[in-house]
This record gives sequence, C-alpha cells and structure tokens, in this order.
Amino acid sequence: LVEGANALMLDLDHGTYPFVTSSSTGLGGAVQALALNPASIKSVIGVVKAYTTRVGSGPFPSEQLNGDGEKLQQVGREFGVTTGRRRRCGWLDLVLCRYSHAINHYTALNLTKLDILDDFDEIKVGVAYILPDGKRTTGTFPADPNVVDKIQVEYVTLPGWKSNTMGVKRYEDLPPNARAYIEFIEREIGGVPVKWIGTGPARDHMIARD
Repeated sequence: LVEGANALMLDLDHGTYPFVTSSSTGLGGAVQALALNPASIKSVIGVVKAYTTRVGSGPFPSEQLNGDGEKLQQVGREFGVTTGRRRRCGWLDLVLCRYSHAINHYTALNLTKLDILDDFDEIKVGVAYILPDGKRTTGTFPADPNVVDKIQVEYVTLPGWKSNTMGVKRYEDLPPNARAYIEFIEREIGGVPVKWIGTGPARDHMIARD
C-alpha cells in the first residue's frame, strides 16, 4: 500500500508550476521513488473531496470568493495540515479530476467530505473551461499561467439534498440528490466508480460500495 500526501496539481512535472512541491506526487513518482514494478500495480485509488480546495497561492479556477466559499471553508474546517493556513475553497472541478485521472489512471475513487455539502440549496460542478480564445476544454489544464488566469469555468448546477448525511454507512440511505451527485461525478470522469464515500470525520463514517 502506497499513500500519496499531495495532490496532482502540486506535482513538480504536471502541477501548476511554480506553485508546486519539490517532488512527483502522482503514480509515476511512487513507482520511481520506491522502484516498484508498474506491471504489479492492480489498483489505483483517486482520493477527491466533494468540493475543491487549495492551500496558498496558485491557480484555482473554481474558487468561490463569496459566501459559498466561506461556508465550505468553515463547515469543512479547511486548514492546511502543515501550515495551518486557511484553505481556499470552491466547487468541485471535474476538469482537474479528469486531468488527474489521465495521468494517474485511477481504477476507483474515494469521494470524501460529502457531508459538508448537506446544507446547500444548490451545488455547482465545474465541467469545462472556456479559454481566452473561446475554445472549450474538458480534460486538460493549460500550462501557461497567463491563460489560466483568464479561464472561465462552465458549471452544471445540481439540486442539494438539504439533509444530514453525517455518519451514513449505506449507499441506499443517502438522499436521492446526494446519490445523483455521486453518479454524476462517476459519469463525468469516464465511468471510474466511486467505491468509497466519506460521510464524516470519524474513521467509520464511510460508505463502501460493491
């Protein structure tokens, strides 16, 4: 079992340079650093929050500098583990998720902190970027920071579920709109199954799907 500490956008090669860490954070970095046989890897699990966060500076197209961002930060208790800085918060960015999947080749996803979205009337999901030249992209992240600064995010708005999901342990017990949110994510990331769903801070606040 190999666990990565930083997400893809902090990867030295594939992340938002220069706002990155000093190593390769993806699957390739683990293979090289530990001299693993790539052919022996049978499962790659992508861990993704039900919304998007970032600590410190750097591009963040779906960041919400408004009440929604503040609510995500406060309810989600979003602070950097190492620095203690407030995390910047925004809606789930599926362009980033597809980009990460294209590099790390996930066989399943672990969707965390679903319960943080419990009290939203509507939930937005970023499904595409509109670039400065008007082109639309759904799975690549521009390397040029001048382009990234001018990205417009295309959102799909989904209905919230407005009920408590903290501690739910069975998928069938989730509200219909919460299940629809999860299944939307699965479809939009090329059918990669969401096999685990975090529903709270406790170790056993987890749904495991077959």
